[in-house]
Amino acid sequence: MATMQDVARLARVSVSTVSYVLTGTRPISQATRDKVLAAMAELDYQPNAMARGLASRRSRILGLLLPMDERGLGATETAFVTGAAAAAGAAGYHLVLSPIGVGDLDELRRLASQRMLDGALLMEVQLHDLRVDVLREVGVPLVLIGRTADTTGLSYVDIDFEQTVQEAVGHLVNLGHRRIVYVNHSADTLAEGYGPALRTRDAFTTAMTGHGLEPLMIPAEDSAAGGRAALDTALRQAPDLTAILAMNENAVFGLLGELANRGRSVPDDVSVVSMVTSPQVAELATPALTAMSSPGSAVGRIAIETLLRHLDGGRGEIQQQLLPCALEVRGSSAPPRTADESDTGAGGDQPAPGNEAARRRAATRRRA
Repeated sequence: MATMQDVARLARVSVSTVSYVLTGTRPISQATRDKVLAAMAELDYQPNAMARGLASRRSRILGLLLPMDERGLGATETAFVTGAAAAAGAAGYHLVLSPIGVGDLDELRRLASQRMLDGALLMEVQLHDLRVDVLREVGVPLVLIGRTADTTGLSYVDIDFEQTVQEAVGHLVNLGHRRIVYVNHSADTLAEGYGPALRTRDAFTTAMTGHGLEPLMIPAEDSAAGGRAALDTALRQAPDLTAILAMNENAVFGLLGELANRGRSVPDDVSVVSMVTSPQVAELATPALTAMSSPGSAVGRIAIETLLRHLDGGRGEIQQQLLPCALEVRGSSAPPRTADESDTGAGGDQPAPGNEAARRRAATRRRA
């Protein structure tokens, strides 16, 4: 790997001259600048990000504050990160992931006070997120991927959970479902004030009551075991359920497995719709999941672009944007089974003559 000394040697200038060309701290003649730049190109020299930032007093480093646990990053969460990283790289910045949550405020204060970060993105935002207070106190520009309860003076990019839930419930209601259960994140996550869990809980209640239906939400640990336990609870509280709406990727596979263990077919007996899900995850299930597909990559990109505008223009103009998920119908949702559908033809898979409800369900599955 070429060094600054190699560039100076090839361009026949001093190392300090190469540094001045990189940082702009002293005027350099155009002829000398051209020689240095030509030598850098020939050697494929990649200047140190810290050196490039000296003139502007920038590190060219952006922090992504994302609390982590033993689950790691799922495919849907990864889309947010990769979208942000690609946008940062295209602008000449490095995006550094730091697993700092609301329980790590002293660590965050130390990191921010060292001025190593030009700006920060916050993920897994709580309605009352103390990380926001720390970054504001130290003066680090920030943008949220998510929303606090009070967004005054804060830029954020978030999923439109209200519209997403409304469309998901509407899809199931239009298919004929009336007993729909929502499987959310864990009870601890709700108690901690995690924004998406609370907003979808409230949106589900609003959507269901708007259709004249009774809402039932079941919290679930973010694991397959959590999904199995949630299904057990759901069936005890609503034995007549015909559809499950879930926003918990790890739990949804436990739900599907437990439905199979209990002899309930998806979507014949129970339809399943997964919310805020990447297409990659939806396609892993059998049958493939009908899902409200997450705009994760776009959210990450827009968040970085917003943060960079704050860096270029001081605090910049506050930007607040919501992006909805898109409904993608796959094999896990269909009209609910009716009582007369037990009367099937000899082939088993074909409805008996006169069974119009079964024929409609079969037609819907073929279209999906």
